[in-house]
Amino acid sequence: MYGDPATIRKILTELGDTWAVVGLSNNQDRAAYGVARVLQRFGKRVIPVHPKAETVHGEPGYASLADIPFKVDVVDVFVNSELAGPVADQAAAVGAEAVWFQLGVIDEAAYARTREAGLTMVMDRCPAIEIPAL
Repeated sequence: MYGDPATIRKILTELGDTWAVVGLSNNQDRAAYGVARVLQRFGKRVIPVHPKAETVHGEPGYASLADIPFKVDVVDVFVNSELAGPVADQAAAVGAEAVWFQLGVIDEAAYARTREAGLTMVMDRCPAIEIPAL
């Protein structure tokens, strides 16, 4: 299991409210769009990170994590597993506190690297499912 209840609670309630959502665009058919809306309803500031750098849910987007000019607390990853590891590494490089890999996004090597770098991490879970339970 890549996200025990204590770690999930810590990310959702203690590590800060600025979430970069990698893979978030204005495509309403994608899971990232709905999850971002749920996170906003629970008080999170959701920053879209997508090559298109679109404004989503009222927040301007950025093409990469490195382009965000302020601190991000949590990086929520909606890219496929093959691309997720480099995103986790970028999250560590920009000083994020935690990384969250969405349902179906699994990279055990990235999980180990991210934890070794001192970040809190959850993998193969969805914050939109977890946060209402808190």
